[in-house]
Amino acid sequence: MRIVFMGTPSFAASILEYVIPHHEVVAVYTRPDAVRGRGNTLMMSPVKEVALGEGITTIETTSFKDEALIEELRSFEPDCICVAAFGVLLPKEVLDIPPLGCLNVHASLLPRWRGAAPIARAILEGDAQTGVCIMKMEEGLDTGDYCVCRAFDIGEMTVTELEAELADLGATALLTALEHIQEDHAEWIAQNPAEVTYAHKIEKGELNVSPDQTAFEIQRRIQASEPHHPARAQIAQKNVTLEKSHRLDPDACEADKVFANLVLEPGQAVYRAKRLLLGCADGAVEVLTLKPDGKKSMDAQAFAAGIQNIKKTGAMWSAV
Repeated sequence: MRIVFMGTPSFAASILEYVIPHHEVVAVYTRPDAVRGRGNTLMMSPVKEVALGEGITTIETTSFKDEALIEELRSFEPDCICVAAFGVLLPKEVLDIPPLGCLNVHASLLPRWRGAAPIARAILEGDAQTGVCIMKMEEGLDTGDYCVCRAFDIGEMTVTELEAELADLGATALLTALEHIQEDHAEWIAQNPAEVTYAHKIEKGELNVSPDQTAFEIQRRIQASEPHHPARAQIAQKNVTLEKSHRLDPDACEADKVFANLVLEPGQAVYRAKRLLLGCADGAVEVLTLKPDGKKSMDAQAFAAGIQNIKKTGAMWSAV
């Protein structure tokens, strides 16, 4: 099948790598090179890197308002356009080009979490499962019918870990959908309007944590944390990004000799048995990895080694 692929981040790049051996990818569309990373370096998107490495024609754009761009797309004569985290709206004129339609790999169990940040929103809401759906694109925001849907347990995975799992899941689901469509036996399921929720973009500072939040709230914010939207806090007067954590189960603590009689007030931080605990509104969260400002990521033991007397007297923690 002749495929035009559209996508930008690593999630989409992983899917493109799966598609290339199975179909003829005649062109790739991605967003333009952008300044990324601590060095403010102009970098190409992960999708562009994969496409150029495979010698595939690559076009960069932020819209399809230019008629010449649409005509160029039409000249590739795609059977199907496959989209994954592209970040560009497709007008009806583009949606109508491929005879087999435009498919979107959406990282949620539609109709839950339509929109820009479905993975993070599923984590923040405490969903037990998320997944991917292969949806036929319409002019509306993630409103189309879907033909393949795959579920995945979230557990305590971070948004980065979960994104990688869903990319693999989405790639195999897309290949299945393309096979069903090509053989004309795809079964399309309409989304239930009563079950629609929207995954709005994560706002700046939204994932910051503080002692007045519950252990569940803090745990979910840290799980959803990533470089563009970090979970920030201050521990022992040091500003840090919290990267991975574990909500302490009160019953498990009672059975643990080290923590059985430990009562943590909100805002207290203690380091015992090589474990860093933060007291919060209704319990405690164990910090597994974190990144102090200006330093590399480290585990709790390495961080505690730089805090004077934390083993004896503990410390305080707060919002930034």
